[in-house]
Amino acid sequence: MDRKQFVKQHRENWKQLEEMISLFSKNKNTVTGEQITDFYRLYQKSAQNLSYSQTYFPNDQVTEYLNGLVSKAHNLLYRDQVSSFKQIRYFFSTQFIGLLFEQWKFVVIAMVLFMIGFVGSYLSVMNDPLHMYSILPAEIAGGVDPGQLGQHEGAVDSTYMSASIMTNNIQVAILAFAGGVTFGLLTVYLLIYNGLIVGALAALFWHHGKSYDFWAYIVPHGMIELTAIFIAGGAGLLMGYKLFVPGSHSRVYQLKVHAKRSVMLLLGTIPLFIIAGIIEGFITPAAIPLEAKYLIAFLTVIGLVLYVTVGKLKLVKDQLRAHSDSSY
Repeated sequence: MDRKQFVKQHRENWKQLEEMISLFSKNKNTVTGEQITDFYRLYQKSAQNLSYSQTYFPNDQVTEYLNGLVSKAHNLLYRDQVSSFKQIRYFFSTQFIGLLFEQWKFVVIAMVLFMIGFVGSYLSVMNDPLHMYSILPAEIAGGVDPGQLGQHEGAVDSTYMSASIMTNNIQVAILAFAGGVTFGLLTVYLLIYNGLIVGALAALFWHHGKSYDFWAYIVPHGMIELTAIFIAGGAGLLMGYKLFVPGSHSRVYQLKVHAKRSVMLLLGTIPLFIIAGIIEGFITPAAIPLEAKYLIAFLTVIGLVLYVTVGKLKLVKDQLRAHSDSSY
């Protein structure tokens, strides 16, 4: 795309952003939530345009113009809000959900990769329990005793097993995201390998007739942890895909744009890991019926579904209002 096509294609958005900057500067206290959503959308598009212009037209006037426009919008958007609760609430209730829906296909792919590893190792260890020693890390394989699971008095084994899985999952989430810079290859490997670990453990406990007990200790916090891992993995896969298939843009441009988006998605998983950690610390080792643990797992799934559904409905509502306002 040459300079003239670039300007023609995007100048209407720039004009709208200029008008909103002027409006917000004069009437800061009367700005609505819908206007903020529309403003942020225009700001994000203009920031992407600036990144493209810096790559292909570094010394052109359009780059200087966009740099000033984006700077003004950024200062206005985040002025006096750097540590405000409103900004945090906006990110988790709207911005994060929007980004999540934009790359939902990559999140699903991350889940599929995990399931490939899970099913493969589960079938392998089901056929021969000794295969677990070639699949599981030595510290996990040597520290798990299915016969001790469920003995709450000093249940070191169950706590150790759960902590090992959580630590591994957090590491996988961060590395799965960062693996995007390897064209997604490291991300693919980590997702499959993490599935291998969980699948091998599940099959081991199945052999000892402890499947029901095993999943009771895993799913209360595991549903949330795995969701966070799939989101982080999806962010890494998205970045890797854009590097591998950059399209009409350069790989440098794709890395600039999608690395920022992926970081925001990774940040959005932090509360999920915190909640999972709280559940794991107070629920997993607690001397309560296994059915209660399954109920907690069910409630976490309902909570996740409601969070995403409400966030999506709010996004649709804001977009419809923004479109209605712009039509006048």
